[in-house]
Amino acid sequence: MWIILGLIALVATLTNLYMYTAGKDYKFAMAIGLSFTALTLCAEYSLVAQWVNVEDWAALSDVVPGMENALWLLTVASILLNISPIFLERFKK
Repeated sequence: MWIILGLIALVATLTNLYMYTAGKDYKFAMAIGLSFTALTLCAEYSLVAQWVNVEDWAALSDVVPGMENALWLLTVASILLNISPIFLERFKK
């Protein structure tokens, strides 16, 4: 589930950037991109919680350390890319 939500967040972020460059209203796409980023993090957290409930320590030790760095990096990138049109608009003025 988190992969699907992450892909939707990626598409919404790219749509946000495209709409900004095309001169259209991009704020709805920005909100969708940030919302699906948050939903992706929640879905990943739910997956880890399921592993804890079934005591799948092997899955936790294999996946969580690498995913932590990836989730931090991708979340920060999503935030920066989604809000970049706002900063670009302000610098134009």
